[in-house]
Amino acid sequence: MGWQVRLYESAEAFLDSGEAANTACLISDILMSGASGVEMHANLVAQSVAPPTIFISAYPTPALQAKVMSNGALVLLEKPYSTAVIAHWLSVALDGA
Repeated sequence: MGWQVRLYESAEAFLDSGEAANTACLISDILMSGASGVEMHANLVAQSVAPPTIFISAYPTPALQAKVMSNGALVLLEKPYSTAVIAHWLSVALDGA
């Protein structure tokens, strides 16, 4: 899609990178080894450096949906998701569409 992408091995690796303030959009799984995506996002929110965030999960629940949305995430997508769906949400995050 033409965007520059960086991959991180874990939530901790992303937090330690110091790149949050330079990140235009964050795509994170909910369940990861170490800190969860939700914990990482809460840390970013507390530091006032949370980029627009798209969460993905194989096990979305209404409670999880409410939690991530109340903390400022753009969306929680259920795996598997289509290319069109992720492209739409990337467009919302990056272009404000």
